[in-house]
Amino acid sequence: MSVAVEAPAVRAAKIVRRYGERTVLHELDLEIRRGEFVALIGKSGCGKTTLLRALAGLDLVDGGGLTVPAASTVVFQEHRLLPWWKVWRNVAINLPRGTARSRAQAALDEVGLSDHADAWPVTLSGGEAQRVALARALVREPELLLLDEPFAALDALTRIKMHGLVRNLISRHRPAVLLVTHDVDEAISLADRVVTMREGRIAADHRVADAPSPASLRTQLLAELGVVEQ
Repeated sequence: MSVAVEAPAVRAAKIVRRYGERTVLHELDLEIRRGEFVALIGKSGCGKTTLLRALAGLDLVDGGGLTVPAASTVVFQEHRLLPWWKVWRNVAINLPRGTARSRAQAALDEVGLSDHADAWPVTLSGGEAQRVALARALVREPELLLLDEPFAALDALTRIKMHGLVRNLISRHRPAVLLVTHDVDEAISLADRVVTMREGRIAADHRVADAPSPASLRTQLLAELGVVEQ
């Protein structure tokens, strides 16, 4: 008896993106399945953010085929909360009016901010603001969640707490996830696969569970990035 293989939620097939005469994405191929967490690493300027923006529908591609779910959301490095709206209204943006408050409250409960629903964004810490941004993304039950270095501006302890929260939320909601990060340890800790980009192409694709150890994978990833540990 054959077992049906779930089709990828995201399929990028030889996609190309140019800015003037500069080609940023060079016939790039990538697939992500529903419930799979992929971390994307690479040197600055290699095309990570361009790829994320293309998947988010914020940027067009100039060639190749790109298939993404209609239901997708992005969490950026900056929380991008609207300061003139209370927290719950930021979470409930564009939700149907009749259920907006209750759905926003449920999402805030999930990120541990149920008592901040009527607070103003200016009163939140950096970690709290990013938790609100996560609630806003997940309240829509996306099939694709895009994370653009959402923890980069947080202190070390807050980042650790956010990592645990993200793991729990993603295991519960099971979107396909792409995390863009410069932090190799973060990528290994969170992801099912760590993908290295170089000059607009996928240079390597590692399944974390297949690595002999996190330490050996870390060494390999740093070598792919051209970093030699002292």
